[in-house]
Amino acid sequence: MKKAAILLVLLFATVANSSQKDGLLSNGNFELGPKPSQMKGTKVVDRHAIPNWEISGYVEYIKSGQTQGDMLLPVPQGDYAVRLGEDASIKTKVKLTKGVFYSISFVFARTCAQEEKLNVSVSPNSEPNDWGILPLQTMYSSEGWDSYSWGFLAEADEIDIVIHNPAVEKDPACGPLIDFVALKALKTPKRPRGNMLKNGNFEVGPYIFPNTTWGVLIPPNIEDDHSPLLGWMIESLKAVKYIDSEHFHVPEGKRAVELVAGRESALAQVVRTRPGKIYDLLFSIGDASNSCEGSMLVEAFAGKITMQFPYESKGKGGFKRARLRFTAISPRTRVRFLSTYYHMKSDNSGSLCGPVVDDVRLVGVRNPHLP
Repeated sequence: MKKAAILLVLLFATVANSSQKDGLLSNGNFELGPKPSQMKGTKVVDRHAIPNWEISGYVEYIKSGQTQGDMLLPVPQGDYAVRLGEDASIKTKVKLTKGVFYSISFVFARTCAQEEKLNVSVSPNSEPNDWGILPLQTMYSSEGWDSYSWGFLAEADEIDIVIHNPAVEKDPACGPLIDFVALKALKTPKRPRGNMLKNGNFEVGPYIFPNTTWGVLIPPNIEDDHSPLLGWMIESLKAVKYIDSEHFHVPEGKRAVELVAGRESALAQVVRTRPGKIYDLLFSIGDASNSCEGSMLVEAFAGKITMQFPYESKGKGGFKRARLRFTAISPRTRVRFLSTYYHMKSDNSGSLCGPVVDDVRLVGVRNPHLP
């Protein structure tokens, strides 16, 4: 009996000290909630009332089907979510592997007419003012909620993750609804043989929640210095969408990028090149089979060359290959893609969408005179 008890204690200690695995954090879906004595209406009044989380400010515990006036408050899946009101935050402690790069993904929905935003941060963190400020005023999915991802380097074996609503509103209960908080460890991609670009097929990226159909938004690098789409930078002001083959049409492999913000966001990577040498930038453009229809135009940039590549989308999935040939003018070349136009889904949801880019390759041209 003593041996069994010792074995049980050792097993528990091993589980307790193990690092977070890819997927939901402990109670990351908020299905474990406060006791009735820890709430006043929907407001949580005890900072430790939600298991595995610590709260501050005006935090509400929202049940599926709950309304605010005439508006139904959306809960993506399950029965519960939290809403961050005036100057509110939720914090959790997670065991990780020091020196490993991670991405945080979470689902959010707007519940107020005002412009909303969230701050995401981790500690300890040696970089000053290193947090993501994620604007929530634009809707990209038809379901009423979206997912965001934010990247960081683990500087300790145990960190605090904080999601904070910095807004001060006339209505203290006004704020975004949060559900499904997950982590994923990201391995640094290597350049494959026959491709000078890292992660050109976009297979290394943030956690995508299973059984969800809205993909994950990756914010621009002005909000996140550590892009969770390793090897790539999101330039300008708006996000791009990371999509998977289980819920969208993807030209190659399991992951791709949808350019959902027109000219306000660009997908870019800097690569070493030899000045005077000729290169081919090869890639796929298509649609995600998500009711995004119409005449699309992807702009590609490399060296001094800019080209536009049209794609006629019926919104049902499809793609074509494209090529941009250029001469390198410096030892480092920036490769960039953006969508010339804004597009909206044809399902009357008012949701933004755009062309899909995938399977991007950069190769040197040995004989430029051949087609």
